[in-house]
Amino acid sequence: MKLSPLSVPYKAAQKGGSIVFTLAFVLFSGASAFLGSIGGPLVAIGLLGLVVVVLVGYETLYYQRYDYDLTPDTFDIRSGVVSRRNREIPLRRIQNVDISRNVVQRVLGIAALDFETAGGSDTEAAIRYVTFEEAKRLQSEIARLKRGDAEDAPEVESDELFALSDRELGIVGALSFDLRGPGILFFLLSGSIPVVSSFFEFGVEATLLALGAVAVLAAVVLVSWLAGFALAVVNYYGFRLSRTDDELLYERGLLQRYDGSIPFDKIQTLTVEDNPLKRRFGYATLAIETAGYAPGQGTQRGSEAAVPLAERDRVLSLANDIEAFGTPEFTRPPKRIRRRYAARYLIVLGVVTALLFGVNTLLGASLPWYGPLAVLPLIPIAAHYKWKHRGYWLGENHVVTRNGFWKRQTKVVPYYRIQTVIDSRTIFQRRWHVATVTIDTAGSLSLSNQDAAAVDVEATDAERIRGALEDRLVTAVAERRSHRRQAAQPFIGPVEPDVPAEENGGESADGDAVDSESSEQTDTTSRDSDPSSV
Repeated sequence: MKLSPLSVPYKAAQKGGSIVFTLAFVLFSGASAFLGSIGGPLVAIGLLGLVVVVLVGYETLYYQRYDYDLTPDTFDIRSGVVSRRNREIPLRRIQNVDISRNVVQRVLGIAALDFETAGGSDTEAAIRYVTFEEAKRLQSEIARLKRGDAEDAPEVESDELFALSDRELGIVGALSFDLRGPGILFFLLSGSIPVVSSFFEFGVEATLLALGAVAVLAAVVLVSWLAGFALAVVNYYGFRLSRTDDELLYERGLLQRYDGSIPFDKIQTLTVEDNPLKRRFGYATLAIETAGYAPGQGTQRGSEAAVPLAERDRVLSLANDIEAFGTPEFTRPPKRIRRRYAARYLIVLGVVTALLFGVNTLLGASLPWYGPLAVLPLIPIAAHYKWKHRGYWLGENHVVTRNGFWKRQTKVVPYYRIQTVIDSRTIFQRRWHVATVTIDTAGSLSLSNQDAAAVDVEATDAERIRGALEDRLVTAVAERRSHRRQAAQPFIGPVEPDVPAEENGGESADGDAVDSESSEQTDTTSRDSDPSSV
């Protein structure tokens, strides 16, 4: 099977745009004098024509030498103009087939396909470009072959779980901030605008300096909010989520339209996320982390927002539809840990105040160095809320953790998805006789230390939690393997006995490793140190 013929002019124009821009830059630069001596604009036009001929010729050859074939077991791709490359991708390895289309591609009726495999965030193969109808056919055919359905089997029906209304899309934008805006704004204000920069020269009145700082802060907040609003609307316009028996299906995007799926058997962690503003109005976000892959986002993240924003009760209901974990009853850290959090905030406040005082003294400025002390009465309240929004719960089939106040995340992990259980204790935690139990999965967010974790639990409880998780992991993996084996068994005949996870090299049938680890950071302080120390 071949690519769409429209891929030739589209890819040629796509690659030629940067070359044309380069030629235009050359014409308006000092090199134009050199070109003038050998023909001037005629040379530029000749170069442009040559570029067009080369690009169109190359893309035509690429189109002629590119073909793919879908077999019952593999997806085969043969490509290459100068050097040939043949790839056979086993269907069992394909985790997802994602379809994406930008505005121009939608007008032309073509689409890009990305084939993702479990165990990594890189795209296994990408097809640029086929017709949208062919892309949908490949997506459904690969799903059918992976399920083992007959060729004449009826099309799998899907039930819509969630659709983002215009009002909800507006709320998503209103509650979104993009922190890349401040970096751009500070660059613009770093000296390229003399009027603003003059407010930061030493020797001006403190009041004027304070007003300038407030103006900059307001501009940063406004730019962040506008950027977040625009990105949210572009990303989640027309968002719809539906489900079949074995996967979630989603569509989203305004400028770049994504159409993909999230297989149930690849889901590692569910995350219900909110912040004070969302909690105030009763909203939350549901994110799904899969095995090292973020549908529609390639290598950018390890999770995909399954529901960008909805009422919290509805989000929890949808999460329970995917993983029936029930209603968690969290166990918080010991109450004395609030003093530890307060002490940490006091240290940060003291460092900031000391730095401002040092700047005042060394530079002879009249900065209000004592200003940060105004937040001193809020420290006990902040410490209490940090403690209040932390906790863990060991359910029948899932472990659930909760952490964060400004960005609170409630993570749900099935026991059979656990890869490693880590009991870690910093020097400060050891002085307070507490520990952190981290539940590591095969999801890619584990690379950025965003795993589910029971933070600041009693040291004795940490050992109990780790042992319980290990036991439940082994039991859950054995039960899952037993269910799969029974589903594959004929109606008559003996059933093969279960093999404990330990006898299988510590690995489950679907690659879920059984492992545990107890690690302590290097510490020269005795475990019997004063528990009131920070």
